[in-house]
This record gives sequence, C-alpha cells and structure tokens, in this order.
Amino acid sequence: MDVEAAKALGAGLAVIGVIGSGIGMGNIFASFIQAVGRNPSAQGAVFPMTMLGFALVEAIALFALVIALVILYG
Repeated sequence: MDVEAAKALGAGLAVIGVIGSGIGMGNIFASFIQAVGRNPSAQGAVFPMTMLGFALVEAIALFALVIALVILYG
C-alpha cells in the first residue's frame, strides 16, 4: 500500500468521530426543545447547560478533524 493511500485511509477513519458528534448535537437540541416545550419557564435554566453540552460535543468534532489533518499533512 502506498503511503499516501494509507494517510487518506487513516484520515477518513479519523473523521468518523464527526458522525457521532452530529448525532450528539441532534440529541442535545432535541432534548432542549422537548424540555422547553413541556415547561417554557425553565428555558433560562436549561439553555446554559444546552450550550455547554453543545460546546463539548463540538470540541470532539474539532479534535477529530484536527487529527485527520495531522494524519494527512503531518
């Protein structure tokens, strides 16, 4: 196997983490919408935790992309 092909394959495998991140973001915001739909007055208490969860899940996606770029160009 060529080195460039192995790098492309490794980078593709590293980006699989972005799929899980997308699923996690969908779950976070679906839960937020459901919670606010059930109790609109709780939006102020739930929204900061939603944004914190979003930031943490987004960080996983960014880490996966950085690893893929390091594999490709490092």
